[in-house]
Amino acid sequence: MLRKIDKHSGVPAYLQIVNQIKAEILLGNLKAGQQLPTVRELETIFDVNINTILKALERLKAEGLVASEQGIGYFVVKELSIDAEVVAAIKQLVSKLKSKQFDLYTTLVLVEEVWKNERI
Repeated sequence: MLRKIDKHSGVPAYLQIVNQIKAEILLGNLKAGQQLPTVRELETIFDVNINTILKALERLKAEGLVASEQGIGYFVVKELSIDAEVVAAIKQLVSKLKSKQFDLYTTLVLVEEVWKNERI
């Protein structure tokens, strides 16, 4: 479900929008061929100006997740999927971190640092 962005999070508004739309695609709530809400509707949903919406949509286009049709709108062109085992592992990790009183922002910083330093 798309929701207003957090203007105090420190994450640029357009990236929050990109991440929310990606999450909806990952969760299967937005499927290939499905039209996104209009730019004006997105402007209202996210409570940001139209330029921020357009920047987010252009980023999603550059990533190959959406395409635009002149005068019609934006459409999901690529579905993302995530393995059920990965979702289960994330849920387990989140549960453990919450039980240890970690907040979301600390968790994100921790995951980012581990991600950057992990060699595969």
